[in-house]
Amino acid sequence: MNEEQLDDLIAYLKFPSVSTDSSHAGDVLECAEWLREKMASQGLEAAIHETAGHPVVVGRNNHIADRPTVMIYGHYDVQPADPLELWDSPPFEPRIEGGKIYARGSTDNKGQNLAHILGIGESIAAEGDLPVNVIVLVEGEEEIGSPNLELFLEQNKEDLACDIVAVSDTGMLAAGLGTFTYGLRGITCMELKVRGPAMDLHSGVFGGAVANPAMAAAKIAASLHGEDGRVAVEGFYDRVEQLQDWERENWARLPVPADETLDLTGAPGLFGEAGFTDTERRWARPTAEINGIGGGYQGEGSKTVIPAEAFVKFSFRLVPDQDPDEILGLVRVHCEKNTPPGVSVDYEFGHSGKSYVMDPQSGFGKAAQEALGKTFDGQPALIREGGSIPIVQTFRDVLGVDTLLLGLALPDCRIHSPNENFLIRNFFDGIRLNRNLLQALAQ
Repeated sequence: MNEEQLDDLIAYLKFPSVSTDSSHAGDVLECAEWLREKMASQGLEAAIHETAGHPVVVGRNNHIADRPTVMIYGHYDVQPADPLELWDSPPFEPRIEGGKIYARGSTDNKGQNLAHILGIGESIAAEGDLPVNVIVLVEGEEEIGSPNLELFLEQNKEDLACDIVAVSDTGMLAAGLGTFTYGLRGITCMELKVRGPAMDLHSGVFGGAVANPAMAAAKIAASLHGEDGRVAVEGFYDRVEQLQDWERENWARLPVPADETLDLTGAPGLFGEAGFTDTERRWARPTAEINGIGGGYQGEGSKTVIPAEAFVKFSFRLVPDQDPDEILGLVRVHCEKNTPPGVSVDYEFGHSGKSYVMDPQSGFGKAAQEALGKTFDGQPALIREGGSIPIVQTFRDVLGVDTLLLGLALPDCRIHSPNENFLIRNFFDGIRLNRNLLQALAQ
């Protein structure tokens, strides 16, 4: 174990670089400057680039013609740490216990992108150069949907031209099992504001005479699914690309415990679209979820009112070839059909991102598998993941390149939750993975 590299990780994790909270804007800038200095100390020419929001940090080596150019992407911003009372230790005071480091951002995504940067540093120190041209791009807005990164890519398209992008912001099936993710679900979000009377009303005086917005919101939300778990929105599945036989056969052989989802979630039972396994549902089927619903009195005891308004927040995970804008249109039509009389509904559309899939047996895909196999001493697992990284499709749209998703996060890492953690062994394996990956891509 290299104590200096571990100290670098601890220092990186101490920055409360929460991109969504303006009170942390100074912390985000300080973190970006620390990252620039760290890239420079590893032998890269590094600079901070301003955007309309938080800055992008870019490092590069001396580019030589006729060598492949590899972009390594990550993000230095993190999710809010709330609720603080559920952490076993302060979220920005890294704690090491049981071979893991606990801190906000440890897995998502500081530990993973720092491993790549330190791997580059090791290669330059040992060989004097890298076997490929490298661009390291680490942004500060991934946790808020990367609102300024696409424009940054467009404006710097020539300087950021590359042959392939590598990202470690995905998961491993198990410790020590190299995992290559070749597909991600997309996402689109919306919120409904259901409005009724001009103010909260006495439920005895006016009950039965005016519509209840909370009841209407619940009715709309409940209409999204049928009893079989399928999304009931007309046209929702029309463009869904079906799973290939080799994928279903391959996933059925993966060493995923039958009760893993129940163990990880604490749910009393599984539920989902009929005709698909738990893995297939999570990795490659579209979904509709209620992320929040509310309205009316929320305090202790009873308050007999008909609320003036209520809300429902939805998110939809999408698969190839579903289009986020088209799905939002279909959902709106569905909600309008299922809105009871006596209320009005306002629609607010949130962030969106397309799904992504690449051929894992392409030349770059095979190089990624070679690097994973060498790092973890065995044949890597080929999977898709249910989460979304919208910028991956943007790399394809703007730069015209695929992305290699090389996971280092374990299923119990608790990203976005209290007690987020990163296996220290995976941090050091990530440094080795970077060196193996650049060698494989050079060939």
